[in-house]
Amino acid sequence: MAVIKLQDIARSYKVGQVQVMALKKIDLNIEKGEFVSIMGPSGSGKSTLLNVIGCLDRPTAGTYELSGKRVEKLRDGVLADIRNQFIGFVFQRFHLLPRLNALENVQLPLIYRGLVGKERRNRAKKALEMVGLSDRIHHTPSQLSGGQQQRVAIARAISMEPAVILADEPTGSLDSGSSKNIMGVFNQLNREYGITIIQVTHDEEMTAYGDRVIRILDGEIEKIDVVNAS
Repeated sequence: MAVIKLQDIARSYKVGQVQVMALKKIDLNIEKGEFVSIMGPSGSGKSTLLNVIGCLDRPTAGTYELSGKRVEKLRDGVLADIRNQFIGFVFQRFHLLPRLNALENVQLPLIYRGLVGKERRNRAKKALEMVGLSDRIHHTPSQLSGGQQQRVAIARAISMEPAVILADEPTGSLDSGSSKNIMGVFNQLNREYGITIIQVTHDEEMTAYGDRVIRILDGEIEKIDVVNAS
């Protein structure tokens, strides 16, 4: 079953007097439980594609179905609710609040969802345990390594129990050892918990953890590679 279905998706921007086509006729299905990497050179449209998939940006043309529901023309408030319910975001910059510890950082989006104290705390602790940080819940970001901070950011995303995690260069600011640890966390979330994961990456080595690689060039899908299981 396709959790994400894009048909003839295009996205254009006006820069001065010039119309720039960031995406052109994108056709893409992503199945529930897949781990997909999006690759391409700078300016190829891969981040625009991720933003469209994440309902952060609207396509200029085409149709988008998320879990069987057409979403490309929905109002901003409805899209915000969909993001809150279905999608978790992980970015290259961790976006952790420096004065809050790991547990408090993970609880933040749960506060906005309206979860009360004990339920919120238990869900945050479970998410931190899933990423291997149960012994670091009271540490602030300055007391954590870069890889540990990224795991807190992942825990924050999965605390919302999303169907899909979108990761934009999640290992871009990490060393090779931390990068492999983070990809191991994603692989576990995908294989053991069935979370669909879509990552944008520049690192060919990071694509080995997924199922397919979507290669973007000049706003179009150039080709799709299937990753051979080891």
